[in-house]
Amino acid sequence: MRRFLFIISMLACATCAQPEDPASAAPDVGGAVSLPAPEEASPADERPPVVFLGTSLTAGLGLLSDDDSYVARLAELADSAGLPFRAVNAGVSGETSAGGLRRLDWVLRQPLAVLVLELGANDGLRGHDPDMLEDNLRTIIDRTRARHPGSRVVIAGMQAPTNLGKAYTDRFRAIFPTVAEATGSALIPFLLEGVAGVPELNQDDRIHPTAEGHELVARNVWAVLEGVLQELESR
Repeated sequence: MRRFLFIISMLACATCAQPEDPASAAPDVGGAVSLPAPEEASPADERPPVVFLGTSLTAGLGLLSDDDSYVARLAELADSAGLPFRAVNAGVSGETSAGGLRRLDWVLRQPLAVLVLELGANDGLRGHDPDMLEDNLRTIIDRTRARHPGSRVVIAGMQAPTNLGKAYTDRFRAIFPTVAEATGSALIPFLLEGVAGVPELNQDDRIHPTAEGHELVARNVWAVLEGVLQELESR
């Protein structure tokens, strides 16, 4: 637990230096994996498009190769399980829920069957209003389903640093299951389960997961995403 709290404190210092509002038309700012130019899927590609809207954790900041990110590892797991999908990485370093909402219309120009929503970590680190975070997540989900009827949403749960006080951290932690239940979304209880606070699974900054750490993050996501993809296949 002490290791986890230390990493959260280090992350707070690092992300405060990141711009809160990256240019909405430039998703490759801050080491993010660039979102491809919107285009229709090839008629021959019947894989469901899965869009990952998130922070530097999704962007794979600090990794030597995009292939080491949890998004790429998830695609490998899906192929092995016979549930291949077409991954679209829309991660931006330093992103908040407000920033994700501001660039959502651009992201939603992509074909989309599933949205994996990994936002909130930077809101918590900066002590943003939990009510605003909840509103942003709900709005993102509502707009996604309005633009892509029948799409599914997976929410990645996060935790806030305890130095903000028990009332704040409890409220923050409760946002993700609350939104998931209210919107009928699938929930990953804690994206960094088994990774946060483990030195050998994080880079030298003790903030971002290593390639091995991303592999574990991928398994945390896959435990939920697999069922969502199976449901889509059975339609």
